[in-house]
Amino acid sequence: MDSPDTAPIATIAVVGLGAMGGRMAERLLAAYDVVVWNRTDAKTRPLVDAGARAATSPAAAAAQADAVITMVSDPTGLRNVTEGPRGVLAGLGPESTLIEMSTVGPAAVTRLASLLPPGAGLLDAPVLGSIAEADAGTLRIFVGGPSRSVDHCRPVLSRLGTPIRVGPLGSGAAAKLVANATLFGVLGLLGEALALAQGLGLPRDVAFEVLSTTPLAEQARRRRTTLEAGDYPSRFALSLARKDADLVVDAARHVDVDLRLAAAARTWFVDADNAGLGGLDYTAVLGHIIGLFDDDPSGHAER
Repeated sequence: MDSPDTAPIATIAVVGLGAMGGRMAERLLAAYDVVVWNRTDAKTRPLVDAGARAATSPAAAAAQADAVITMVSDPTGLRNVTEGPRGVLAGLGPESTLIEMSTVGPAAVTRLASLLPPGAGLLDAPVLGSIAEADAGTLRIFVGGPSRSVDHCRPVLSRLGTPIRVGPLGSGAAAKLVANATLFGVLGLLGEALALAQGLGLPRDVAFEVLSTTPLAEQARRRRTTLEAGDYPSRFALSLARKDADLVVDAARHVDVDLRLAAAARTWFVDADNAGLGGLDYTAVLGHIIGLFDDDPSGHAER
């Protein structure tokens, strides 16, 4: 639905202040009045010290804002912060816009739209990029929703990165799953190529040299330092990558699309998460595939 024509957005609420949401709120502070809410107070304090205002609930945050950004980990987290008497939807005004920026899949966006209060607007705008891009304001943002609503919110989104309208409501969530499907497949294939090289007796430096001549060259170059150091500080947690891989496979099943390669790639992330690597960066899936971890999955691989 089209949101009503309104004055330029002046106050933004950010609900969910994890690694991405907190950085996004910090960038918005330079241009907007920002209200913040997080499940744990510790993540609100630095933003309040920088000039944000803390709300007592997601509903209270939404009631003070022209636009509300939600950035949470999964569909359950989205329901927890949007539904019920303390949720965003309870406080969203008739001329406000909810901008859902998490990676939750199209079904969660459809559910959210069905619960939207009369007159309020909704965009789904998940992001491609991680901590460095959030800091720099260079995220790619896939936006689904009416063109008028997208244009109204474009100045806000442009503070965070490059917004790209990809279609009607739900298209942003769909586009993010398409992008992530390629990433998980490439990482799985890279890990298997390195495992094959290891099994056939090729030294790892030779394997990387060989891979530099293939379509995997850029991914091999980007991941080599982390893999060789055996250190996986979390920019994008492996547990979240597993969640996103689950969303890809579930969405394909829902529309009866056969994604056998994506389903196979997903199993590597499931296995690595089950092995206790969920808190490490998702690149740790490579170490898992080639067997670099000892019995203590502390993030230090055997080299």
